[in-house]
Amino acid sequence: MAKYYQGKFKPKNPDKYKGDPTNIIYRSSWELKVLMYFDAHPDVLEYSSEEIIIPYRSPIDNRIHRYYPDFFMRRKDKDGKTKAFLIEVKPKAQTVPPKVQTKATKRYINEVATWGVNSAKWKMAEQYCADRGWEFIKITEDDLF
Repeated sequence: MAKYYQGKFKPKNPDKYKGDPTNIIYRSSWELKVLMYFDAHPDVLEYSSEEIIIPYRSPIDNRIHRYYPDFFMRRKDKDGKTKAFLIEVKPKAQTVPPKVQTKATKRYINEVATWGVNSAKWKMAEQYCADRGWEFIKITEDDLF
């Protein structure tokens, strides 16, 4: 059984955190790794964790829910221009549609539901970013390791 890592992150550069730097929660070792990168990297100007709320309609119950993307980050690129990102950290398997199965097992139904909800969230996140001139990206284990 895999360990589930979560806790509070204490930044070395609290002035870079957009929000309350004494209450930064991470929900996985992957999110902790991203927070450590943001805090330490000199080109990252500011960042936040689950501070932005995006409404979306769930395909499961057709109701409006609230999506909290994992991170917001603004950084300086090589040309000195600033660029902003909304970032979601997910296992790669959850960033692609599940393979169609001939048998509707409980696991397959759950994967389809998760994919449907994630797709709805990400569609709204992309629209939210487009309206602001930001970029929405998903970070997976391929990016972290």
